[in-house]
Amino acid sequence: MTEFVQNDALAVGGVSRWVIVTLLVLASSFAAYSQDPDDVVRIDTELVSFEVTVTDRQGKFVPNLKQEDFRLFEDGVERQIDFFQPIKKSGERRPLSVVFALDVSGSMTENEMQRLRGAMQTFISRLADYESYFAVVSFAMDVRTLQTFTNRRDRLEKSFDKLVRDQDGLSTHAYDAVDDAIRLIAKKSPKVIRGRLPKRAVILVSDGFPVGDVVSPDTLIERANVAETSVYSVILPSYSRLQLDKKPVITPLEASGLIDRTGGKSFYATDKSYDALFQSLAEDITASYAIAIYPANGGGSDAKPRRVTIQSKSGFTVRQNRSEYKAK
Repeated sequence: MTEFVQNDALAVGGVSRWVIVTLLVLASSFAAYSQDPDDVVRIDTELVSFEVTVTDRQGKFVPNLKQEDFRLFEDGVERQIDFFQPIKKSGERRPLSVVFALDVSGSMTENEMQRLRGAMQTFISRLADYESYFAVVSFAMDVRTLQTFTNRRDRLEKSFDKLVRDQDGLSTHAYDAVDDAIRLIAKKSPKVIRGRLPKRAVILVSDGFPVGDVVSPDTLIERANVAETSVYSVILPSYSRLQLDKKPVITPLEASGLIDRTGGKSFYATDKSYDALFQSLAEDITASYAIAIYPANGGGSDAKPRRVTIQSKSGFTVRQNRSEYKAK
């Protein structure tokens, strides 16, 4: 009799535990279902995301677009958009992960470096209301990481203090510096910040004439696309005495396609002050939409890259950070 009672108690206890677990699951499911969808944006990391910037015919950014304003094509076939995140949602701005890659070779004068430092400080202050994280690398003959990702201004200030101009100026490893910056983003930058997809960007400041690099531009573009990172450039322009229009000479950096094929943009530092330039840069970096899809079936090591084109139904110009992906 005693043995029967013990077994029955175990059975009842097992059922009780099962009921409790079931109720907890149902309760959590109900809470997730009843939650205002604008409160939290949950991101599935399996999604393949694209960063797009939309401009009108005058080159002005187009705000307040919705998912239904876009069309997405994969290898020429229209796909449903599985995730969309605008510039702003519920009063919050897109989070940012930005790496400054700064040229300290002989092409940068001491005065230029001081003006650059002031402009970057203003740039960071302007984005203070974002969930912004910054890192700093410098380059000349070698690439140095001066500061990994942080949102603390005091640490960024100290990293700027470490900027030392290379007096020799024999090499300008700009591509290698961008490669290090992309690796830093891929390893240290979070995929999601408070439930939101961060905008990932490298801001390269240089004269646009890389010398002595190990990494090629094509390899760099591929790595940037995989890391979902856009590369922006602030170029100290060069001029030819043979040109009458006084337009800056197209640099090897611009000709490489690195900026265009990662969804970035080039800015020329033509004024003595960099403030207006970095203001335009801040506007461009923050004026973007995240659009994502679930990868199609048929991935694998031998799978070919899928080409993706995103269009505006209203005919606006769409600039995307990458044009293809490879299914895992």
